[in-house]
Formats: sequence, C-alpha cells, structure tokens
Amino acid sequence: MDKALIVLIPISVMVIAGVVAILWWASRHGQFDDMEGPAHAILMDDDDPHANAEMPTRHPRSEAAATDPAQDSLR
Repeated sequence: MDKALIVLIPISVMVIAGVVAILWWASRHGQFDDMEGPAHAILMDDDDPHANAEMPTRHPRSEAAATDPAQDSLR
C-alpha cells in the first residue's frame, strides 16, 4: 500500500500542476475574455427581409410558371 502511494501522490501532483498550467495559459491568451458574446450572438435573429437585397423573393421557376400560358395547362 505504501508503494502505491509513493507512485500515486507524485502523479496526482503532476496532474494538478498540468491543469493549473492549462488554465493559466488559457486566461493569459484571452480564452475567458468574452464568455457571453457567443451566447447572445446566437439569439440575434436576422429577420430583416431587406438585409440581403441580392436574394430573390420568389423562386425563378414559380415566376416563369405564372407568366407562361403553356404551364397553365399542366397545373
């Protein structure tokens, strides 16, 4: 039992030191700067229909079918 503690205690100290080092590195490199920004960004909804003016409002086939008299017989 004593031999196991001689091995396990240094291993646990190294693991704790590694976790502390990783958390220290993350805080120094800005990983915890903006914790709420991404959570709020997902909730922002872009429902403005004029936001992207390049997108057509109707499908081109539906416009062609509405103006083509030959398509009326197929409906």
